Amino acid sequence: MKSCLIVDDSTVVRKVARRILEDMDFIVDEAEDGQEAFDKCRQEMPDTILLDWQMPIMSGLEFLKLLRAYVGGTTARVVYCVTEYDVGQIALAKKAGANEYIMKPFDRETLEAAFASDMEARRAS
Repeated sequence: MKSCLIVDDSTVVRKVARRILEDMDFIVDEAEDGQEAFDKCRQEMPDTILLDWQMPIMSGLEFLKLLRAYVGGTTARVVYCVTEYDVGQIALAKKAGANEYIMKPFDRETLEAAFASDMEARRAS
């Protein structure tokens, strides 16, 4: 099974994303901020990270830069979540190593589309 780390300071967002991703057969873990997420990635790198852009302690962008510089940190696929269509913010995330982005609030269809390549890889193996 593929694993996903949900990184968001909102309990509600984590709960909704967890429910959807578990229905998609992901093993899910959660972190409330970038620092907690980085600590979890150092213990075990997930296959995919659903990453909020604005959080306390360490922002999504700071986490992403740290992750990509870490040994093995380029293997995780990162889906970056933004709350508004800010081309500059999205460009910064892509430059820092985000694989793609989605807008919040998201629904099941949005997450399924963002994670489609993960699901295809799982079916092929």
